[in-house]
Amino acid sequence: MTTLFLSRARLRQDASVAALARLLLPEAKGERVAAAHRLVWSLFAGDPAQKRDFLWREEGEGRFMLLSPSRPLDPHPLMEVESQPYAPNLAAGDRLHFVLRANPVISRSEAPGQRGKRHDVVMDALYATPRGARAEARFAALQRAGSAWLVRQGQAHGFELVAEPVVDGYERLRLPRPNQGLDKAPPAIFGVMDFAGTLRVTDPASFLAAQAKGFGRARGFGFGLMLIRRAV
Repeated sequence: MTTLFLSRARLRQDASVAALARLLLPEAKGERVAAAHRLVWSLFAGDPAQKRDFLWREEGEGRFMLLSPSRPLDPHPLMEVESQPYAPNLAAGDRLHFVLRANPVISRSEAPGQRGKRHDVVMDALYATPRGARAEARFAALQRAGSAWLVRQGQAHGFELVAEPVVDGYERLRLPRPNQGLDKAPPAIFGVMDFAGTLRVTDPASFLAAQAKGFGRARGFGFGLMLIRRAV
């Protein structure tokens, strides 16, 4: 397995950076995710040809967790960074507490032989529900669809859930896109869920490989990083 680094990064607390905090991380959620995406990218700016091979999530108040094959830049002009090698020694049967912020999708083919089209799992679960009844059905749909998606992730990637996970909320984020020519590009829309719970490792190599790659889509925008700790 490729050597990985688990890092904590936060905006520097000195006055010059604090004065820019609202510009670096705006309050509006969609704009904040897009700005955080650019800020985290700057931690890996040493190679202009580098492709995104890292995962990250914002922890609030300008703090981030990252998992990457290379160390983030340190020192960095805007952020304080602490990194350490990440190589958990896992065996089949180990129980782990986890948290995960993800963009869960499901693939549906519109006709036989056609390539599947990705759909937000909650919107997919609500498709047959009349629009006037969707608000009432939404909570049950997100719990059901989110749990089912996570079970499928486990079946494909070497873990199983010990109990029903906590699906803590769901929101649709609209991320602005850069204008192209005279036309204003429509925003990218992502459905985001926060999961927490306890899992049991069934295939350590498969699980660790999936953790390094990330779960779900839109991983470049702060989704897909599963953080784990051993369950007592």
